[in-house]
Amino acid sequence: MDKQQLSKDILKLVGGEENIDQVTHCMTRLRFNLNDNQKADKATLKNTPGVMGVMENGGQFQVIIGNDVPVVYNALVGNMSKSPTADNASSAASTGEKKKRNPISALFDFISGVFTPILPAITGAGMIKGIVAILVALGWLSDTSSTYIILSAIGDGAFYFLPIILAISAARKLGSNMYIAAALAAGIMHPTITALLANGDTTFVGIKVIAATYSSTVIPIILAIWIASYVEKAVDRVTHASLKLLIVPTVTLLIMVPLTLMTVGPLGTVLGNGLSGGISWLFDNMSIFASILIGGTMSLLIITGMHYALLPIIVGSMTTLGYDFIIPLMFAANLAQGGAAFGVGLRSRNSKTKSLAYSTGLTAIMGITEPAMYGINMKFKKPFIAALIGGAIAGGFMGIVNVKAYVLTGLVGLPSIAAFISPAISTLLYALAGGLIAIVAAAVLTYILGFEEENASEPAAPVAEPATAAATTSAVVTEEAKAQDEQVFSPITGEVKPLSEVPDPAFSEEIMGKGFAIQPTEGRVVSPINGTVFSLSKSGHAIGLVSDTGAEMLIHIGIDTVKLKGQFFSPKVQAGAKVAVGDVLMEFDREQIEKAGYTTITPVIITNMHQYESIESAGRTTIKEKDLLFTAKA
Repeated sequence: MDKQQLSKDILKLVGGEENIDQVTHCMTRLRFNLNDNQKADKATLKNTPGVMGVMENGGQFQVIIGNDVPVVYNALVGNMSKSPTADNASSAASTGEKKKRNPISALFDFISGVFTPILPAITGAGMIKGIVAILVALGWLSDTSSTYIILSAIGDGAFYFLPIILAISAARKLGSNMYIAAALAAGIMHPTITALLANGDTTFVGIKVIAATYSSTVIPIILAIWIASYVEKAVDRVTHASLKLLIVPTVTLLIMVPLTLMTVGPLGTVLGNGLSGGISWLFDNMSIFASILIGGTMSLLIITGMHYALLPIIVGSMTTLGYDFIIPLMFAANLAQGGAAFGVGLRSRNSKTKSLAYSTGLTAIMGITEPAMYGINMKFKKPFIAALIGGAIAGGFMGIVNVKAYVLTGLVGLPSIAAFISPAISTLLYALAGGLIAIVAAAVLTYILGFEEENASEPAAPVAEPATAAATTSAVVTEEAKAQDEQVFSPITGEVKPLSEVPDPAFSEEIMGKGFAIQPTEGRVVSPINGTVFSLSKSGHAIGLVSDTGAEMLIHIGIDTVKLKGQFFSPKVQAGAKVAVGDVLMEFDREQIEKAGYTTITPVIITNMHQYESIESAGRTTIKEKDLLFTAKA
């Protein structure tokens, strides 16, 4: 691929040089601060060969390239008359020219950052509730037995104490103390206060306390932690260092717990109930219209990142109403993407297109839509339109028969079918019928509409390209070489997490590649393979490796840690160094990075997954350096 031409295409599609305030790059993506994000042609960029994806995060416009990003960056800057680097931007900021963040982008980034980390907890609890419902429906478990009560408590626990979980996540996102936030949430949920509020006529220092219930709520605690973050930081600024541990939490809690009980909490409760009630009214009175609209546009919302705005609505409806209308429409939209990919496979005359269409279609109906959406449907355009129509048709059916989801699940696809189990078995059957309608409608429409294959005889899966010679050493195995199974050992001591828990779509949606993430408990990175270091970011947060058998790997320490500009990172190797399993690559100050407001969760991924069939986990939840993490199966 001609990197010079790619850089010219990107420069044009982001709105030209005059639209660029600054541009930097990390290990995998170009990071633009644009004067106007609307001038960038995102749709064309996403379909540009060599571009793996486009996303906006906190107002920053990011173009995902993969291992070749340094080459593309250098070519891009070389094609510009000025060099708008981060250093220039810092200088401008110091003179008071700092540009405001887009408030909508900032809101979506905040919602995503708060809800994404807690999804495993509420998903696991939701699945347990679904399993209990199945056991009761089949008559295998009595709803009066102690076993039922215990299992129900396990399933309900995360939802009942949801404010505490949200408080921790919100505080982490806002850069305030997570444990003060948890104490605030625990204070408003204390059984004594709950009972006091239930009795009514409660006052605090003579001021009326409005009765409200905080268990299973979303908005009150998020508002409270947002305000608390300012209170905590203000108190911290005026407190002497020797007294911070005593004064900051004490004053923050004394201010925020009563304030939440008297004002913020009741306001948030009214907003939350109004939002859930509004959604319920919409589906009760305009069910078919709302279902067609949301089912048909859900994939567009996912592409733009606006689906994150639905998370508090879904969680709020589930906790206050006991069910949700939006998850069934996500189910319809996702299966429609799979159906459209199947339609491409049926109509295509190209064997590679057929194979990719069928495989990505299957993953889409299992709930992972990005490979089908970006790699097939959007690439050929008309299949994506067919998927939107299929989602709308299935959504309309879901609205007519009033399908609801009763539990939160993880990926919204066939594995999440337990979400639709209720005492009325018809809900489950209608959900399955709606999913079938989505698949068939999208597949048939794709076949009828057709698509142009002239420029797509060799469609690429949405994974990273192998690094070019300019970015690698001679140890890189060429793509033509037959891949072998690759054992990948842990580079870090910590807790093993699925990539879905990484708060960055480039990793969580496996756009960059497949693997696992590790939440470090120590600040050191060692080599997970025998091979070569082919790239090391200037900021130290990301390391590229290629094994002696050709596996290309990325270790990305934290998310958005490129903004630290190397602070708290201490590289122990240079690009081109030969390494063996266990050799020290990097040391980093985990505590200081997290104190600066960044997560240190570290994706460890294979970026040339097109050479491998699958990833096989070693099955560990906690891991030490040099323990087997996963195997890439050729």
